[in-house]
Amino acid sequence: MAETINEITIEWTDDDGKVLVKELKKEVLTSGAWSTILFAYQDLERASGNYGPVKFRVGRYQKRNGVFRPHSKFNISSVKQAKQLIGLLNTWIEEYGDQVGGEAAESDE
Repeated sequence: MAETINEITIEWTDDDGKVLVKELKKEVLTSGAWSTILFAYQDLERASGNYGPVKFRVGRYQKRNGVFRPHSKFNISSVKQAKQLIGLLNTWIEEYGDQVGGEAAESDE
């Protein structure tokens, strides 16, 4: 278990030391008692021994009793899916704008 946010990783090795999940990048989106981290990673394809396509994960971690514990995760399985998500988020942000306390922010119209 990680005691600091910098120690959190999704990289995973088997008992022989082979890296099965290779973490490529990590970006802390929010930090504190509840932290949100975005990862880029690749899975090892056992049949070929090569790493597969880049995937993404958003993970939520809760710090309790001095250690961060995984709480939830959302995997984005492909670059195509990531681009769809980005497109939809951009559309919704344009549509709804910034909202404060559940009320729409005033526009410049």
